[in-house]
Amino acid sequence: MEPRRHVGLYGLMAEFDNSEQLIRASHEARAKGYRKLDAFTPYPIEEVSEALGHHGSKLPLIVLIGGILGALGGFGLQYWVSVIEYPLNVGGRPLNSWIAFIPVTFETTILLASLSAVLGMLALNGLPKPYHPVFNAERFALASRDRYFLCIETADPGFDRQGTESFVKGLDPGGVYEVEN
Repeated sequence: MEPRRHVGLYGLMAEFDNSEQLIRASHEARAKGYRKLDAFTPYPIEEVSEALGHHGSKLPLIVLIGGILGALGGFGLQYWVSVIEYPLNVGGRPLNSWIAFIPVTFETTILLASLSAVLGMLALNGLPKPYHPVFNAERFALASRDRYFLCIETADPGFDRQGTESFVKGLDPGGVYEVEN
């Protein structure tokens, strides 16, 4: 793996006035061959995710696995208690009375699926992340209000300081800022 050529520089960030400009710039950056880029907006914009090449997620699979493990765990716990460890024959019913196990099995399914959803989302997003280099960028605080930003990282194989800067300036942004590590 090639070491970073720009020590101390995280990337170049362009500021845009509206979401349409950001979407167009994201499409152009992907078409130019940039792959290590990210966009920052005041609210979620699905077109930006698509333009950046974020397709699919592993989260549904994580939630499914959590739900299956919850169902198996809940049913298994009840089976172990009722059949193996402490069998009580009440009224002649079978020890493995699976119909009576349904509510607890359902609840443990929901519990583990929801916990795996939260923990999986945090893990896949790399959270908690109290610090990110873009927080140092000039005017980045406006990303939570009314501005849109596109950042191309120096870790991108196609990043060339002068070439990338001229490309970003050609996108007609409101400003171009260096993002320091």
